[in-house]
Amino acid sequence: MKKIAFGLLIAALVCVLAPIHASADVKSEMLMWIKDSESKLNQLAEAMPANKYAWRPGKGVRSVGEVYMHVASANYGIPTLWGAKAPDGFDIRTYEKSLTTKADIQKALKESFVSVEKNIEAMSDADFEKPVNLFGTQTTARGACLLILSHCHEHLGQSIAYARMNKVTPPWSMEPTAAKTGTKKEGGK
Repeated sequence: MKKIAFGLLIAALVCVLAPIHASADVKSEMLMWIKDSESKLNQLAEAMPANKYAWRPGKGVRSVGEVYMHVASANYGIPTLWGAKAPDGFDIRTYEKSLTTKADIQKALKESFVSVEKNIEAMSDADFEKPVNLFGTQTTARGACLLILSHCHEHLGQSIAYARMNKVTPPWSMEPTAAKTGTKKEGGK
């Protein structure tokens, strides 16, 4: 009888703790992929010449610098939907055009990733389940985190295209020895 009771207790604990473990895994995986986009966006931001930050592929399309600022804006703005605090003076409607120099934009991009990662790391399992109205769509704070993740990678792809159009090779797509010699790796992203 004691073995059965012990087995039921273990089964109950597994059922109760399994969602907590799953959420922690989801959170760490989200953060892993956000940090991947962070690293690559920061590398591209560094590799792009300062005189290309105002470059845009066509009229009415975001410039190189505006894309980086758009990512930073979402990194600050989306977490406010689940109650995180944005920096003082932050206005999502104007932020992406608020800075224009390479140094200022790089700093803003880096700081936005520190902020969004801190905000996600601070979330409890219950926080992930909070209802959020995401641009007219009802979802959860977890859904908002997933939007941040996909948004970062969406604009990473855009930034790769912008870089290549300006003859800038994404730094991570070169072989380690190629980076020293200036030669390009074939078939890199």
